[in-house]
Amino acid sequence: MDMSFYSAALAARNQQQNMNIIANDIANVNSQGYLGKNGVFTDMIYYNMKDEQPVRTPVQAGSGAIVERTDINFDQGVLAPSDSLLDYAIVGRGFFMLEDPATGDITYTRLGNFILSDSDEGFRLASNSGKVVLDREGNHMILGEDGTFGDAEPGIYDFPLLNGMLSVNENELVPVEKSGEPFLSETAQLRQGYLENGNVDLAEEMANVVETSRAYAYVLKMVQTSDEIEQTINSLRA
Repeated sequence: MDMSFYSAALAARNQQQNMNIIANDIANVNSQGYLGKNGVFTDMIYYNMKDEQPVRTPVQAGSGAIVERTDINFDQGVLAPSDSLLDYAIVGRGFFMLEDPATGDITYTRLGNFILSDSDEGFRLASNSGKVVLDREGNHMILGEDGTFGDAEPGIYDFPLLNGMLSVNENELVPVEKSGEPFLSETAQLRQGYLENGNVDLAEEMANVVETSRAYAYVLKMVQTSDEIEQTINSLRA
């Protein structure tokens, strides 16, 4: 009885966590460059049940599930024209590479609403968070006296494996070991004067809200039923 109660309580917490992920996606449905998230559930440890003798049987029992991780949706968002030639969008798979001028740390993003940042080198193309945009050669993009960046343009970098990348600083990502080394994309295209809208599908998210709400209601009913049975057993003992 305790197992059913705690498994249901754990499931309720997991559904609440999944609802938080969905709510965050809906809140960012109009955020440029936002990448949707999906909660991934995994079974907890299973064990073999025993019969009347202390012998294990092929019958297995589980103890619920947990939200193992949050996957990122890398689908292409819709491009929209902007009012600035400092804005860039990527068509296809890939990311802009950003360098933190204070620490040298590298992050990646799909959001290309860039600005000019003053430095000892001159005016550099940078993100709104102050990180410097790197070109195809891995160098800073410095504004020339003619008001252009010359032949330089933001590099589009890709990874052998995108699954498992970590979200940091809202629209920025960092790779993990299994992502592999970054490389210049030869298939993605750069669009100047455009920005990519978030890739959240509102209709799909609303369907997820209904599904998660129903699952939450079911597990709460399981908690209630387990508690009622426990109370009945205790009253019989009394």
